[in-house]
Amino acid sequence: MERLKAVDREIHDLIRQEIEREEYSLILIASENYVDQEVLEAQGSILTNKYAEGYPERRFYSGCRYIDEIERIAIERACTLFGAEHANVQAHSGSSANMAVLYAVLERGDKILGMSLAHGGHLTHGAPANFSGKFFQTAFYNVSRETEHIDYDEVRRIALRERPKLIIAGASAYSRIIDFAQFRRIADEVGAYLLVDMAHIAGAVATGLHPNPTETAHFVTGTTHKTLRGPRGGLILCRKEFERAIDAMVFPGIQGGPLMHVIAAKAVALKNAMAPEFKQYQEQIIRNARYLAEAMEKRGYRIVAGGTDTHLFLLDLSDKGLTGAQAQTALEKSGVMLNRNLIPFDTRGPNVASGIRIGTPAVTTRGMKEPEMEQIAHMIDSVLRDPRDERLSERVRSSVRELCGKFPFYARIFSL
Repeated sequence: MERLKAVDREIHDLIRQEIEREEYSLILIASENYVDQEVLEAQGSILTNKYAEGYPERRFYSGCRYIDEIERIAIERACTLFGAEHANVQAHSGSSANMAVLYAVLERGDKILGMSLAHGGHLTHGAPANFSGKFFQTAFYNVSRETEHIDYDEVRRIALRERPKLIIAGASAYSRIIDFAQFRRIADEVGAYLLVDMAHIAGAVATGLHPNPTETAHFVTGTTHKTLRGPRGGLILCRKEFERAIDAMVFPGIQGGPLMHVIAAKAVALKNAMAPEFKQYQEQIIRNARYLAEAMEKRGYRIVAGGTDTHLFLLDLSDKGLTGAQAQTALEKSGVMLNRNLIPFDTRGPNVASGIRIGTPAVTTRGMKEPEMEQIAHMIDSVLRDPRDERLSERVRSSVRELCGKFPFYARIFSL
């Protein structure tokens, strides 16, 4: 970044500081990951220069010969990886992917049924502050109070009562396998579309470690970062019958020119996800999450839903005299990055929360395995037992830096 350093030292230095932070912190935010150098190279390419409104062979600008081929490759790889009939790779994010689906098949005021944000759902599943809650009628299903798992009989009862036009399955803070076939049966019974948001579990789906929603859902949305380990961006999968409606809603419906440098980076990530090593990586993510959850449970913490089948789990702090927000702040000072999170039936609001969400994709990318999860559990526990001890925080921060130094990632690219 020598040219940037010469032209804009302020931005250069902040980027370098962020590189240092990512290199020497334990990233346990479930929705974050490290991308490989080839993804960075594609996203940082001159493709950012090119306007390409439209779709391959149907552009509104000239000079799209190579752009068309890049987008076709990304579409083909997405369809191959997930067994889909059609893929739209232009969506800028998971939220815009969900918006495109809802706007494509619903009218304003139609009813949707989604997972409550407080129980693991996402903002775009009907939250009042979001477009999905502002422009559509909403109904919600929760997890069972007893098991903290989805109660499919209860989902069915709510669907029969509310008669939604679209049901959303998928979550941003739910740690168990989701039965998409059950959701489809419920959707069929009430005459609803089924949208599956697999943003968090796309990597597991791609490698057969989680049921594939493309086999049952009308629409599947996702992100290409998180467990897929690609650039930040969205993805829509659907049956051929919905291709024109979905593509037309992405462009010109809700977006203008696609980000071709990001689409190229998506293509690279999708190719990487087809390699045998990627399945091994996904398997290790799940092993790490389970081990870390069990290690925290042994230290006296309650794990929401009793454990995890995925890359994440929730820690209940309600009996620790500590809020999720306080835990997040104390751990960040110690070099451990995660986020506060509502737990089912939380009595606190989302800005405070009674829990924290812990995910293992990023530390697994660095090569960490079960022995390192034991060390991480010890660090988290030490901080949460005495979150105001500054000297303890410094010692943990030093331990974090030492552990990260044994598993370098960006140091080799940026000469840290």
